[in-house]
Amino acid sequence: MLAKGYDVHGIIRRSSVDYRERIAHLEGRPNFHLHYADMSDSMSLVKLVGKVQPTEIYNLAAQSHVQVSFDAPEFTADVDAVGVLRILEAVRTNHLEKTCKIYQASTSELYGKVEEVPQSETTPFHPYSPYAVAKLYGYWIIKEYREAYNMFCCSGILFNHESERRGETFVTRKITLAAARIAQGKQEKLYLGNLSSLRDWGYAKDYVECMWLILQQDKPEDFVIATGVQHSVREFAYHAFKAAGIELKFEGEDIDEKGICVNGPANLVGKTLVEVSEDFYRPTDVVNLLGDPTKAKQTLGWNPQKTSFDQLVSIMVKHDMEKVAAEHVASVMRTNLAEYLEKGVVK
Repeated sequence: MLAKGYDVHGIIRRSSVDYRERIAHLEGRPNFHLHYADMSDSMSLVKLVGKVQPTEIYNLAAQSHVQVSFDAPEFTADVDAVGVLRILEAVRTNHLEKTCKIYQASTSELYGKVEEVPQSETTPFHPYSPYAVAKLYGYWIIKEYREAYNMFCCSGILFNHESERRGETFVTRKITLAAARIAQGKQEKLYLGNLSSLRDWGYAKDYVECMWLILQQDKPEDFVIATGVQHSVREFAYHAFKAAGIELKFEGEDIDEKGICVNGPANLVGKTLVEVSEDFYRPTDVVNLLGDPTKAKQTLGWNPQKTSFDQLVSIMVKHDMEKVAAEHVASVMRTNLAEYLEKGVVK
């Protein structure tokens, strides 16, 4: 948005810990603004929409971790489902129905226990987690307000979109960080859940371009945003470790499957670096997501293969290799400083 010349306004939740690592490089720009608001607080949204008078809203806010949604289902529903309604009503309350376009970040998790492969805009939904069920409400309330109030609001059904800014608890980032740490001697082993789960992984940067294209159309429509190419968690781990200089060979099945180093640093060859843990299995697990981006390609002219799977993994691993190395340097400097202080060298 900034590169396209937009004035960008974002919301942040009030917290005792001011954590903005992923957007710190943007702060200070004259056309980038942050406001305190919350998806669970309708008045904060109404006031902010009234103040900013936006022409486009991209709702990416969510409790977006599927596993966490089983632990916090009510919070997930409040933010992911009712939060979408609050945004729609904030626009209506401020009488911006005719001037403000809304993009809702929907999810491939709507397909859940998939009924056909690949999944397109016409594939039946079968949500299989509290997160997916909450997101299904968001999808349908967008459609309802589009039809009931003639609002320009759309859903982009995003399949897994990853990047170097992905949260560290998500499986892809967990894998790339572990590969970097193991390669640099900072971690011994990586524990994962179902290695055979299949996902359609794309680069978040490419997907955001598609979101923008959706709101530039003459009429509001919903689109599947995906690459149309599928990979397993096992494949992602293999390519991530390879990008970090470690070649894995997987042996065994299900809970007994292991990833063993067959080529790489001498001290790692022959060691088991990846194991499966039941702790990371979900009560209900989606195992076969594959999107059909035909409509987005034909209608929007979007290229889902701009960044390949291998390139995506390499981008993430490169970032995390540098991150781990920087953390090591910072740790050494802190240790040295502490020793100097203890000895009275620095006053």
